Amino acid sequence: MSGEYVTVMSLNTLALGSDLPGRYAAIGAEVEAGDADVACFQEVISWWHLRLLARRMRSFGHVSYRASPPGPAGGLVTFSRRPVSSTAYHRFGVPPRADRISRLDRFRGAMKGALETRLPGPGLCVVNTHPIANGDGDWSTTGRYYPLHRAQLDVLARVVLGVAGPLVVCGDFNVDRGSSLFTDFVAGTGLADAFRGNCPATFRAEYLPAGATPHCIDFVLTSRGVRAEAATVLFAGKVPLPDGPGYVSDHLGLCARLLPAG
Repeated sequence: MSGEYVTVMSLNTLALGSDLPGRYAAIGAEVEAGDADVACFQEVISWWHLRLLARRMRSFGHVSYRASPPGPAGGLVTFSRRPVSSTAYHRFGVPPRADRISRLDRFRGAMKGALETRLPGPGLCVVNTHPIANGDGDWSTTGRYYPLHRAQLDVLARVVLGVAGPLVVCGDFNVDRGSSLFTDFVAGTGLADAFRGNCPATFRAEYLPAGATPHCIDFVLTSRGVRAEAATVLFAGKVPLPDGPGYVSDHLGLCARLLPAG
């Protein structure tokens, strides 16, 4: 091992909804005050969203994204306190046609991808990703979103397998930890869950229909060249916001202290 720890956090920022400036200010302020070296965000869908975060995260001098007309491609942005040597965005491409999938969902799926950021100091590659959402909560092989998720995870797997050296993949995967989609992905890539399967449900029950079961759909996954330590949950409770206490997102944040191999 190189002996150089890197702390990586991830959060879906819930780009739509109430009190967005207040929530983004709270997210940025807490991450700025924390010990994360790298912060991976999803749903940063416009340049305005990015500015809201960046103005609160002054110590993160390196910001990775792929520019697109409305904002960061795929809504993916990676902030780093450590120098960055390269950035690449891998688009998932147009999803396959599938029964019961609308043109709008296929269009949204085509905008998704994975953002690859390489840190030369610790020799770690960070992949930030956000596949299409599954509003049905059905990840079975007969679920209508299954073909879309399978296609996007296959592209993500190729990205992962194409990276040389230590690697961490994190983000809102939008697939349940217990689904074959997730287990097949980690088996095919050789990645390991930094939480060792002990992470709670990461999508809040308060944002689901009554009676629906929350699931763990956000992950920090590491390659064989990385040892994960002290994995923790962030933004678990409500925080002070201009309109009163509230959650900063419909997701929990995840954080892990990593030791890449030397």
